[in-house]
Amino acid sequence: MSRRPAGAEHPQATGDRVLTLPNLISFLRLLGVPLFLYLLLVAHADVAAVVVLAVGGTTDWVDGWIARRLGQVSRLGELLDPLADRLYILATLVAFTVRDVVPWEFTAALLARELLLLGSLTVLRRYGYGPPPVHYVGKTATFLLLAAFPTLLLAAAAPGAAAVAGAIGWALAWWGLVLYWVAGGMYVIQAVRLVRTARGAGAAA
Repeated sequence: MSRRPAGAEHPQATGDRVLTLPNLISFLRLLGVPLFLYLLLVAHADVAAVVVLAVGGTTDWVDGWIARRLGQVSRLGELLDPLADRLYILATLVAFTVRDVVPWEFTAALLARELLLLGSLTVLRRYGYGPPPVHYVGKTATFLLLAAFPTLLLAAAAPGAAAVAGAIGWALAWWGLVLYWVAGGMYVIQAVRLVRTARGAGAAA
């Protein structure tokens, strides 16, 4: 979730603090990425990889909730949270494609969306803008994907649960993919509006 304060319980502006509990959780999430890759691709410890992936997805919500609850919102945290999300998604996609858990077409569809967003961010930076604020559609898509991945891996690792886990996992994955592209389209629209505003201001000057 976004780490901007919600409500008046902790009316605290985004700060520059680094050593906070939410940031520590985000750092641990980042460390979980190489651990997951090692467990899945090198050790072939699929059950342990499922656990690491599930914990990483769960703490995506936990660190944001703690940041709002304790008033420990920080600029670093607002950068770490989406970074950890993207690394988990990209690392999982690569590993799952190598292990034939997901087809390459699904991976290509998600990677194409990331390239679209990267291009938009590059254009925004040329005009002096930072990344657009995280939209709830994008966070919902991320949540669905982070829930889908351990479920799909469970289906591959436990044949007895393959039918149920596979159906649930792919339902979550396809909904996540659709919303991921919807969010990407919304970010592109935001970028276009900002660029037009910047160009208009430049022409007026």
